[in-house]
Amino acid sequence: MRIGELAERTGVSVRSLRYYETKGLLASERTSGGQREYPAAAVDRVRRIQEMFAAGLHSDTVGELLPCIHDVDGTPNAAATPFLVQKLSGERERIEQAIRDLDRTREVLDSVIQAASGAQPPADGPG
Repeated sequence: MRIGELAERTGVSVRSLRYYETKGLLASERTSGGQREYPAAAVDRVRRIQEMFAAGLHSDTVGELLPCIHDVDGTPNAAATPFLVQKLSGERERIEQAIRDLDRTREVLDSVIQAASGAQPPADGPG
């Protein structure tokens, strides 16, 4: 399929697909006219890439992890190694810290909203 069709099927811009290719995350063949041609499996590959970016992974990390997973469902493949465990564990801790930070930010925002609206803070429970 051509790059426009891949973009349409995945909801990813043509510009992003070109970026993925320059980073080595996605591969295409070239037609005699120089146009990119992608295999049908590229749809699954792009979805995996998008999932990893949505999780906050950097493109270099995505490039390290893609060879270790199946494009179709994201499950580990034979290339998955202790490196994958180490890398993913580090990424998971980073995400956990981001969640803790967001929780604290939400609490501050809730307090400001409450104060600005003149509402009384909720009681700590039955007295």
